[in-house]
Amino acid sequence: MKQIVKSSCPLNCWDSCGFDVTVENGKVVKIDGDKDHPITQGKICGRGRMLETKTNSPERLTVPLKKINGQFTEITWAQALDEIADIMLELKKKYGSTSVLHSHDYANNGLLKNLDKRFFNCYGGVTSLVGSICWGSGIEAQTWDFGSSDSHGPDDIYNSKHIVIWGRNVARTNMHLFNHLQEAKKNGSTITVIDPIFNATAKIADKYMSIKPGMDGLVAIGIMKYIIEQNNHDDMFIKNYTVGFSDLLDLLDHFTLEEILDKTELSYQDLQYLASIYCDGPTSTFLGLGMQRYANGGNTIRLIDALVAISGNVGIAGGGANFGNIQVGKNFNMSALTLPDKAKSSRNFTMMKQADGILKAINPEIKMIMVTCGNPLVQVPDSNKVKEAFESVETLIVVDHFLTDTAEVADYVLPTTTVFEEEDIYYASMYHHYVNYGEKLVDPPGEAKPDLWIWTELAKRLGFGKEFEFSIDEFLEMGIAHLSDHEITIENLKEQKRLPLPVKNVPWNTKEFSTPSGKFEFTSTLATEKGFNGKPAYYLPKESSISNPALAKKYPYQLLSIHPLRSNHSQHYPLIAAMQSVKIEISEDIAKDNELVEGDTATIFNERGRLSGVIKILKKAHPKTINVDEGQWHKFGGSVNLLTPDHDSDNGQGSVLYDCLVNIEKNE
Repeated sequence: MKQIVKSSCPLNCWDSCGFDVTVENGKVVKIDGDKDHPITQGKICGRGRMLETKTNSPERLTVPLKKINGQFTEITWAQALDEIADIMLELKKKYGSTSVLHSHDYANNGLLKNLDKRFFNCYGGVTSLVGSICWGSGIEAQTWDFGSSDSHGPDDIYNSKHIVIWGRNVARTNMHLFNHLQEAKKNGSTITVIDPIFNATAKIADKYMSIKPGMDGLVAIGIMKYIIEQNNHDDMFIKNYTVGFSDLLDLLDHFTLEEILDKTELSYQDLQYLASIYCDGPTSTFLGLGMQRYANGGNTIRLIDALVAISGNVGIAGGGANFGNIQVGKNFNMSALTLPDKAKSSRNFTMMKQADGILKAINPEIKMIMVTCGNPLVQVPDSNKVKEAFESVETLIVVDHFLTDTAEVADYVLPTTTVFEEEDIYYASMYHHYVNYGEKLVDPPGEAKPDLWIWTELAKRLGFGKEFEFSIDEFLEMGIAHLSDHEITIENLKEQKRLPLPVKNVPWNTKEFSTPSGKFEFTSTLATEKGFNGKPAYYLPKESSISNPALAKKYPYQLLSIHPLRSNHSQHYPLIAAMQSVKIEISEDIAKDNELVEGDTATIFNERGRLSGVIKILKKAHPKTINVDEGQWHKFGGSVNLLTPDHDSDNGQGSVLYDCLVNIEKNE
């Protein structure tokens, strides 16, 4: 019997799409877009469609595995859970609970995936990760400026006279915004794309600008200098609703326009054009993640926020500095789900420097790592160091669908379910405000179990099973009970499949901000409280021809690592044969200087590592730019993170993946 059921995409993505899933004879056979979904309207990407292949893959893990004498052996769940619980009890008794590291990422947007934190808090509190490889610098930056990182609703783009897409290839990563861009352009809005790489989004732009990687904040400084010199800034907004403007002026005075143009490799006419569209609003700005993946990443976002503010585009329809939309996730009662007060002790490593944390930890040392929702040996910077760190601990446990690079070095591997084999509700704090319901549609293969079942069984063995004696509906109710006044209930979600969360469609429209001062803060109080310099600042990237000419002489090319088209980070590489080789994309000048043509094999390298692949030439890319898509498994040729640095960004919450110089040599 064939049945079509409404469900949701769980992938950590901007769009959080609605699905129509076809189930036949107990098997998912097809995934289409839900045409009735108010935002995604039946359109889904290849990554979402791949979830059918992923769910039905014969490579799925189906039984618990234990490594014995270097080889994996199938064991029962009872043995796996008993042994893991015994180790955890002994570690807590002998070294304390923070001898356990919970290494996690955000591969799944399910609300109940947060119950891993409940488990570790009830255990007593462990060493956990803070910050984000993906977008941590930008979220922290906008929290300093506005008090939160909140974006305008999807339909507000039709109020924009001008639209600036700054470092975000929405055609690849945010397809429903791309559809809105096309429609807004038909309605008369202009589109400007700023990016080192001429991408699919740039193809529909009225104007494309290629700037030197890592110099985005300096571009914002240049635009602001020009606007203020022309007396076109929004003086009323600045005087009434901001603090610290004099500190911004002091920063701008440190740069000349000539210096800015030289370092950013923009023309004076480009700067004039950008200033003109910001002062001829409403102008909306959609910020990508790449520009905040530098040592100066947080301040880059802060400077663009400042540009949006002084040009009068904050708190108005059709405006905004749109980066994250974390007002969505704030709707849920996470503390009820995670029980933070249960943790008696805690310790944090940044997600980026977890390898350093593991290798250098004392009092206590890290004795066990448990990995959920991630593949750190591929996704965490400086892969060689990450592998060394993860192999150094006594016990490594990985919960996953496949035998990933991380799982291969584990002591225990626990098979978990996919989205269609469990029940949850899904949302993304990146773009739109709808929460989607996904019911269990099929049984998992073999003995694969939901994460919640794993935590529940371990909790019983560790003495706090009562904290998991709740049904799925009861857990979901913990997270959303307070939303009943907005008619968001479990019953309504199950009936309607998706409901709008209460958010502001135009953030800051009252000019009341969530900062300590209640104003937009050019100089951040929160930053100062955290021990940072709260004044607006600009720093050069650590690895660039300007800041480190000696390093640039040795490694003259800037390495970027953008999101793959067909995989959500590393998840789908084992499912698509065509992706299982490394592709090195280079700008035309690099090809000419190194006598490389498409199809050649070459190696990029720096002091951290080497990576070989097949050459493809980028058209219109900024000179001296190389891209390798992130997410590639080491077993398929190697991750780009073999070369990337593991430092923290300027505000301590993000990665510096793009702050990376390399050289290239043709393979003989």
